[in-house]
Amino acid sequence: MPDTVKALLEGGPQDLPARIVPVDTSGPDLKIELRNGYEHFRATPRHANTPEGSLQVYEWWERTEMPG
Repeated sequence: MPDTVKALLEGGPQDLPARIVPVDTSGPDLKIELRNGYEHFRATPRHANTPEGSLQVYEWWERTEMPG
């Protein structure tokens, strides 16, 4: 079983459930569901040392609300 690719999230709401998350490598952005909306993070060229090793940093750039 291959290792899961993970990223470090930077910025955005303080109450995100996790700052180290799995990454879907199909695109440059991550979308995290939180409080009836989505927090959007974009990949940066930076990496950070974490307890899980060197991870790519994704920066928060916007929030969108779920319809309804």
